[in-house]
Amino acid sequence: MKMLNIRSVGLSLSLEKGLPLGSGLGSSAASAAAAAVAVNELFGGKLDSRELVLAGLESEAKVSGYHADNIAPAIMGGFVLIRSYDPLELMRLEFPADKELLFVLVSPEFEAPTKKMRAALPLEIAMPHHVWNCSQAGALVASILGGDLAGLGKALSSDKIVEPKRAPLIPGMEAVKKAALEAGAFGCTISGAGPTAVAVVDGEERGEEVGKSMVEAFRREGNLESVAMVKRLDRVGARVVSSVPK
Repeated sequence: MKMLNIRSVGLSLSLEKGLPLGSGLGSSAASAAAAAVAVNELFGGKLDSRELVLAGLESEAKVSGYHADNIAPAIMGGFVLIRSYDPLELMRLEFPADKELLFVLVSPEFEAPTKKMRAALPLEIAMPHHVWNCSQAGALVASILGGDLAGLGKALSSDKIVEPKRAPLIPGMEAVKKAALEAGAFGCTISGAGPTAVAVVDGEERGEEVGKSMVEAFRREGNLESVAMVKRLDRVGARVVSSVPK
């Protein structure tokens, strides 16, 4: 509202949360994106997507830190590379329109506080691991732009810095990843800070099969119940789905 120079109006927002809290799915960014887009549309849609990301960043900073890795793609859709924060530089990575990409999201009944999961990360990184992860990041970008699902999945699954420290804190996670790959997923890793596991597939039917295997692995190896969802890559981002006529 400050960016729109609206100072004489009060607003009340009602939010229907479609994501589980503290799941590693960026639910706070989803709320921030929805609010920013709704308020912008209410006052004539004068702000562009980059400005909306800046507004969302302020909201995110209050609850989970000043980072755009959730809010930028939530508003812009698809894949977004954050090149820098000062100044804010965002690069939209176009996944080929003729290729299908779906995510299998399996959320266990387990609390993985972001603070605890961040504390598990190393303060210093060995040079070989740094070089390796940089290579995987490059491969990930190249695979997205080329629509190479096998390459995308391989890069996603090959982290040597974060996942090895966080996976042991989520009961059954290592078995879940193995189950996903054996069921035909191109790749699998922890979503955000966890505890949700995310796998990559190219079809809904395969996604359902992978999801079942992952749920069973959480139950068998982690003694945790979980819920699976299969979601298609959203290429558009946050938008108005319905409105009440004035």
